[in-house]
Amino acid sequence: MLRRTFIHVPGIGRTTEKALWKQGCATWDDYLQSGSRFSTGHADRGAVRDYLERSRCSLESGDHQFFMRSLGLRESWRAYNDFKHSCVYLDIETDGRSITTIGLYDGSRFVALVKGENLENFRDEISRYSMIVTFCGSSFDLPALERSFAGVTLDQIHVDLCPIMRKLGYRGGLKRIEKEFGIQRPPEIDGLSGFDAVILWRRFYGLHDEQALERLIAYNREDCVNLERLAEAAASRMQALTFDM
Repeated sequence: MLRRTFIHVPGIGRTTEKALWKQGCATWDDYLQSGSRFSTGHADRGAVRDYLERSRCSLESGDHQFFMRSLGLRESWRAYNDFKHSCVYLDIETDGRSITTIGLYDGSRFVALVKGENLENFRDEISRYSMIVTFCGSSFDLPALERSFAGVTLDQIHVDLCPIMRKLGYRGGLKRIEKEFGIQRPPEIDGLSGFDAVILWRRFYGLHDEQALERLIAYNREDCVNLERLAEAAASRMQALTFDM
């Protein structure tokens, strides 16, 4: 998807990007090989060539910061297939005031960071990844993490599935959308909500109820793991909507 993207180039918007595709310029390589024959609207052809060269080098070197800046949140889904090998699916739980649990899933390994135990490991854990996938993370998870971990740099490409799913016609929260995709949660945590997560934490923290913590972590794990399946579906459907018109 990323090599077919031109909208990240300064001076190129959606109209010009579509015009390039219609001219037969389907990928960066097409333009770099014979850019002089393609119209780029008001954008300077030489500047476009230079930026695409930089894009190619950045992709080959894994420079995710370049695409985080150039794509922004709205178009970040375009980088999903190229960076999902270094992607973490993230979700946090809070007690209403502070973070109690951070879940991190990379497609094979799930890590639960718990307040009072290993929450401070977040800085090291997040530095492993080039991309973060969340649901409502741009308004909730990431701002909370930046407030809680002074000086932490979240410079990863961020794919927030909430606005993407809305664009695809899906409404409601994560659990409702999961059901529309046929995702079923284990019976012991099915139906739990963010409010329940607060109650479970209070039972663990106030009553030393270890089973409450285990249930909270299981709930958080589902929040993270299920994001992978939704991200795959969302990226595929956005690709069809955008490129395969």
